[in-house]
Amino acid sequence: MTIRAVVLSFICAAVLCAVVYFNDAVLFQNMCIGNHMPMSVFGGLLLIVLFLNPLLHVISRRLPALTWLRPFRASELFLFMALMLPVCAVPYSSLFRMLPRGVMLPHHFAKIDQSWKLISADKKTFTPATELLPRRMLADAEFNDGNALLEFLQGTPVPPGREHISWDMIPWGAWVDTLSFWLPQFLLLWVVLGSLALVCHKQWAENEHLPYPIVQFTRAMLPESGRILGAVFRNKLFWIAFLVVFAIHINNYLYVYNSAYLIEFRRNIDMRPLGTLFPAFMRGGGASLCTIRIFFTAIAIAYLVQTDVSLAIGFGPYIFAVIGGILAGYGYSVREGTLLTPNILNGWVMGGFVGFFCMMLFTGRYYYLNAIKQGLGLGKSGETTPGSAWAMRLAALAFAAFVLNLVLVGLDWPLALLYTALIVMLLLVLGRIIAETGAFHLCPGLYACTVFVGFMGEQSLGPVAMLTLSFITCIMMHDVREHFMPFMVNALEISRQGALPRKRMLPLTALIILMGMCIAAPITLYWSYDRGINWRDGTSTMLVPRQAFMSTIPARNSLMAQGTLEKALAVRGLERFTLVKPKRPYVLAFAATFVGVILFSAARLRFVWWPLHPVMFCLWPHYPGLMMASSFILGGCLKIIVTKYGGSRGYQLLKPMMFGLIAGDMLAGLTVILSGAVYYFVTGMAPKSYWVLPG
Repeated sequence: MTIRAVVLSFICAAVLCAVVYFNDAVLFQNMCIGNHMPMSVFGGLLLIVLFLNPLLHVISRRLPALTWLRPFRASELFLFMALMLPVCAVPYSSLFRMLPRGVMLPHHFAKIDQSWKLISADKKTFTPATELLPRRMLADAEFNDGNALLEFLQGTPVPPGREHISWDMIPWGAWVDTLSFWLPQFLLLWVVLGSLALVCHKQWAENEHLPYPIVQFTRAMLPESGRILGAVFRNKLFWIAFLVVFAIHINNYLYVYNSAYLIEFRRNIDMRPLGTLFPAFMRGGGASLCTIRIFFTAIAIAYLVQTDVSLAIGFGPYIFAVIGGILAGYGYSVREGTLLTPNILNGWVMGGFVGFFCMMLFTGRYYYLNAIKQGLGLGKSGETTPGSAWAMRLAALAFAAFVLNLVLVGLDWPLALLYTALIVMLLLVLGRIIAETGAFHLCPGLYACTVFVGFMGEQSLGPVAMLTLSFITCIMMHDVREHFMPFMVNALEISRQGALPRKRMLPLTALIILMGMCIAAPITLYWSYDRGINWRDGTSTMLVPRQAFMSTIPARNSLMAQGTLEKALAVRGLERFTLVKPKRPYVLAFAATFVGVILFSAARLRFVWWPLHPVMFCLWPHYPGLMMASSFILGGCLKIIVTKYGGSRGYQLLKPMMFGLIAGDMLAGLTVILSGAVYYFVTGMAPKSYWVLPG
């Protein structure tokens, strides 16, 4: 660990948090982060290794006295990656993409959508649906005579002769109260998850020997001791794969601008006409799976993990489509209602994650029990990760603070406690999945509020609690593609393999995240008020601000029509559980995948030949699974063929080629991002979109 490595990490993190919103939301091009293999970070690592280090080597040979200009060692780059990955959770998708729009735009929809006008019990007055939420959960739309909302929508008018607003034109007062609630909640949740990741790390990395494929790639890119480059850069297969993939992306990116002069290398094969032969498959949403999509990084990751994992992620969406089509034939729609409706689809996902969590606890029960004992001062310290005792205590303290904040804004303590436990459980499984499968694009639809509506019913919850839980889910859990937990899991393994001192790394990680949040928050509000809302991003502008209300308002109207609204509003605390009325399809769907995970896990432990990993029940039905299914099948089948005819030697022989596929994607993605920024500043026009990985 060196000072220059720490300084480099903090500078790069500051730049990343400052530019991500502009790149992703203003230029609307290839995302800087976008998933748990951020191209800006891994592409930046390749720039350091391939270009900066050789340059520093030349400089250090000519100017040996300047020791701070020597090439970066592997230990320094380990530190760089271990600090950069956690901070990637801050600037966009999982935090500042959803938060500002999610807490301001409900006021806009309450004004333009008549269905958001709630009639009172006496049927004489109307109130906006936003009144159901605790006041601190929303921004103050009426600040500055309502201009806080209007300028957020349309952009702030600037004085003549200026192109952009000044910082004092941002209505900070509209945001102070709501950000003082949400940002501490995010930090508290991350403290809980980071502490639990530390506790679980030894069990996952040393006891269960999970592969951590993203860390495998990271380590392969780093220089060897006494050399400028690592061994993989002396392998011809690596360079062939790297150059071919990089050339394909650059050619396709230039084709977007010059289609008359270039030929596109198509990465999609349209097989939709064959879908007519399988009507049940098409009824279940199989249309998108009829297009074979080639993502080189997904193929490489599928090759690096166990075959049953690759096949489960690859074939899972196809199995889901068939089952969904069969159920649709009997009149059961798996996607009925809104995203937050307790339908069969959400029941499947939640049951799969809870089942996976239970099996995770079962397989490591002695380790986890000892960690809990350590937290209570009863266990032996040598059997778990060093520092587990204090990590457990810190997690418990942050967990209690998170629950307390929910109670203070009006949520009943039993619901606050159960909801917090559920989201921690779901996100812990998300971290386990990235360590075991390397599925870098994780957005499985973790709508935790559906568990409460599905198992308890609207009358038991009441519209206020139902809306509160749904809104928290929208803000904190809707898009977990850049969530903190998977980044932290990989960062801990990078620290372990780099032999970085944990007592120094953890405070640095906390500090760099706080710095990133302090930079990203004002930058996000600045561009929001400078340019107004980019409605092209329908997820954060249309779905997130509306979904909680779209599921709660019909439920409230139904309770009013049944004459049970007053009772639902009056019930409190444990009394809620006397009114429980589960939704049968949701509960059955939840139970089906819960049992499926248990059975698949048992079969995988019992039979060597078992072909599918239980992670299939967690990742199968949503966008990332649909996009990458064919690539994971290709990678898994390639591994089967290579190991069958080449054995372990053949498998190891092709690993550098897989690293080359990933490296080509990462550097090409960074090149596209930088080229788009240059294009904008030279021409003044937004660049055209080209996606290296799923958008």
